[in-house]
Amino acid sequence: MTDASGVFARYPGSADDEATGVRRSAYRPVLQALDDLGADGIGAVVDAIDRERRSRGVVAGSYVDGRLHERPLPLCPVPRVVPAADWAHVARGAEQRHRALNAFLADVYRPAGRRRTDPDRHPEVVRAGIVPAWVVAASPGLRASAAGLAVPGQQRATVAGLDLRHGPGGWVAVSDDLRTPTGIGYALSDRSSSRAALPELHAAAEAAGLADPGEAVPLLRAALAEAAPSACTGTPQLALLSEGPRSTSWFEHRQLAAAMDVPIATPDTLWPTRGGGVAVQVDGQRLRVDVLHLRLDEAGLAAHLTPSGAALDVLLGAAVRAGELALANVPGNGVADGEATYRYVPELIRFYLGEEPVLDTVRTWLLADAAELAEVRDRLHELVVTPVDGYGGRGVVVGPRCSAAELAELHAEVAATPHRFIAQEPLEVSTVPTVVDGSLAPRVAGLRVSTVAGATTRALPAPWTRVELAEGSGVLDGSKDTWLLP
Repeated sequence: MTDASGVFARYPGSADDEATGVRRSAYRPVLQALDDLGADGIGAVVDAIDRERRSRGVVAGSYVDGRLHERPLPLCPVPRVVPAADWAHVARGAEQRHRALNAFLADVYRPAGRRRTDPDRHPEVVRAGIVPAWVVAASPGLRASAAGLAVPGQQRATVAGLDLRHGPGGWVAVSDDLRTPTGIGYALSDRSSSRAALPELHAAAEAAGLADPGEAVPLLRAALAEAAPSACTGTPQLALLSEGPRSTSWFEHRQLAAAMDVPIATPDTLWPTRGGGVAVQVDGQRLRVDVLHLRLDEAGLAAHLTPSGAALDVLLGAAVRAGELALANVPGNGVADGEATYRYVPELIRFYLGEEPVLDTVRTWLLADAAELAEVRDRLHELVVTPVDGYGGRGVVVGPRCSAAELAELHAEVAATPHRFIAQEPLEVSTVPTVVDGSLAPRVAGLRVSTVAGATTRALPAPWTRVELAEGSGVLDGSKDTWLLP
């Protein structure tokens, strides 16, 4: 730790804090630089970051009562430091999960499809007794119509996001996102803001080999290009499909498109081509597209009409079946990143890859299973209960934080519809120093790691740290630049 007379003099560090415990030596240059700034200097840096991000429109959005609400995404000036050994472990584990889940998706959506009369209509992993049939068949994310929406040989999840927490035992995988994962654009933005606010600190770190999140951009672009259909004989034309300003991630969509130098397509700019493909209208001209990076929720594909009068999902599906377009990610991936499937990812890794899981997972019970329900029915006050259709953390109930009335309501809901829920052990997590109301305080943080899959699967050097600003809220509403040390 730095001098007790500095800005950390009153910081309640502990063995579970990343800066004062498990990673004390890795954080030393950062803590020294902040001590040199002093409290007033840190306050000035916070104000400068806030002004810079407001000027660039760095926001996060959410829908409340059917209306989009955008809020500035605060950036804490204290970066999160991830040592090289930690990153190597996390990257290897994220790549492993991505490979296993892509194999699961290929198994679920076998190219020929499955008829009810087929003797092997279930995926191989079900027939092998690894995963119960209902986990696949009853998944809210299963889309039978998605079987034919992948180009032959294409990885169904080109881009994946993995959320992790760091605890006493190391890194733990807590959820996967194989649909429209966010994070890369925000990681790029966080580095830009942090570097502008603390140029000397970043210059020293970069001279020592600090990883540049911008290196993720060509890797992402290359993985998307690899998804191109065989009809594409030249350099694939990429485009990013967004709902536009109505999207909760509109800032990131613009950030990513600009970084990759590709056009943004919205439903009102997509047209069919004579050859059965799709073109995006840009500056009055129509540009034929080979690969669409989908950043629009699957439900939106059927909800939007294109200028030709065709529904968006109909136009895109026809172009894929004609061999003229690839979608990345392919719709229907929710079957692999659902709450129930999470319980079986270690088994999927062993079944498809023949490997032992690199990353730990949270102990999980599927309450649709009578035996597992009986095991935890009287422990809901100790556990975290999540609906299986709670994509994005919606509907999570933390038993230890519930009142007696809330617990009674939870018990009633679980008793009436146990198939709707999973239960998990609460996870002990480390904290990171975070500027809150001008002072440093320990706060819980999450790490989003993005991976891309083409001929190979690779973790991108652009992890995104989100941090809880209000202690105990459970909401990761702040952001941090993430340093990958050499």
